[in-house]
Amino acid sequence: MARFTFKLPDIGEGISEAEIVAWHVAIGDRVEEDSPIADMMTDKATVEMESPVTGVVVELAGEVGDQVSIGAALVVIETDAVDAADEVVAAPLTSAQAETAEQYEAENPGVELLPETGRGTAGEAGGGGGVPQTTPPVADTASVGMFPQTAPPVEAPLHHPADGPPPRAGEDKAHALASPAVRARARDLGIDLASVKSDSDRVRHADLDAYLRYGSGEGYHPPHASRAREDQPIKVIGMRRRIAENMAASKRAIPHFTYVDEIDVTALEAMRADLNANRGGRPKLTMLPLMIVAISKTIPDFPMLNARYDDEAGVVTRHGAIHLGMAAQTDAGLTVPVIRDAQDRNVWQLATEITRLAEAARAGKLAPNEMGGGTITVTSLGPLGGIATTPVINRPEVAIIGPNKIVERPVFRSDGRGGDEVVRAKLMNLSISCDHRVVDGWDAASFVQGLKKYLETPVLLFAD
Repeated sequence: MARFTFKLPDIGEGISEAEIVAWHVAIGDRVEEDSPIADMMTDKATVEMESPVTGVVVELAGEVGDQVSIGAALVVIETDAVDAADEVVAAPLTSAQAETAEQYEAENPGVELLPETGRGTAGEAGGGGGVPQTTPPVADTASVGMFPQTAPPVEAPLHHPADGPPPRAGEDKAHALASPAVRARARDLGIDLASVKSDSDRVRHADLDAYLRYGSGEGYHPPHASRAREDQPIKVIGMRRRIAENMAASKRAIPHFTYVDEIDVTALEAMRADLNANRGGRPKLTMLPLMIVAISKTIPDFPMLNARYDDEAGVVTRHGAIHLGMAAQTDAGLTVPVIRDAQDRNVWQLATEITRLAEAARAGKLAPNEMGGGTITVTSLGPLGGIATTPVINRPEVAIIGPNKIVERPVFRSDGRGGDEVVRAKLMNLSISCDHRVVDGWDAASFVQGLKKYLETPVLLFAD
């Protein structure tokens, strides 16, 4: 028997460490060659690591949420080989490992196994260095038969009045006397009459009132009342940790300001309905593709918004191409896939790309080059958009645009005869947050006015 130390390989340019977001094995498991071991997350993607050998897992590098440095031992596997080296350089990534970008939630946080006994460390096996023996969280004990499962305590059932008169505290059942009406009320309130004190030999309505008002009240829940749930500690790992770190860094480093304006999208919504009615086999248009076209037409006059700020180097790069990030909500958290060269795509091409990226994000299959390099971002809550938002900038970008919910309201418009008339209009507030180190308030307001021109006169979106 020999031990094989699988070291974490280089899984991305400029990556020095990766986070364990899921273990597919536990100590004592037998693994086959090319079977999955763990999911490792970097700033760019999640990569599934596969076992290069067949054997039994004897050591793991840490628990879900721990960071592992490139080149450090990830897993130690006891193989059937006779003269295998104690430490082996990790095998190169397979193509499947390199291209995967699935986002995994940690499974069963907080569940611990008993430490395995009867095994030495890697150093004892062959003299080389090893990793400390660690037991990761697992869903149950089925995969590791050596660890028994502890059964949860069983709570004693509450006494039900139908079983007979409940006993009073310190007395026999027969002495807990109460009228049928009092018993029915106690049953509806979930109160055990044995726990209700009374100055007489009979429990009365007044005694129930005193119990509810001054007694322990434990176990009392009015009919149809909500019950408190147990606290649930959740470890912040994986995608949730990345979001937390990025948002904290953005708010800490960037002096945000937000500007909001109202836009009449009545004509735009009418045109969108006409386009969808005659789209043929093309994808259905939402507001977002039309918004992106308007942004692409407005940006050339406001290049300071389509930029990235390297605050450490003190350099602002104004980009000629528009690589537009679109915030997408997934089960793992908020993801921002990027539409490359948005300025070169028409509304139908944008609709197709938006659908493709959104589906890949929800499935956790975005490629690394689809998740970074944005120059400006659009974020929208759709029908939940609210009146106004103050979106957080996707650092190192300097601006983020947030269209809000479309609502119908009465507005005054000229009747063409020198007077006004009240008409029904579809209105939408548009928010924009900017980095005040790079973008002035006048520039942000002027940019939104430019967008407003295109969105309120939508025929301009298709004019050269």
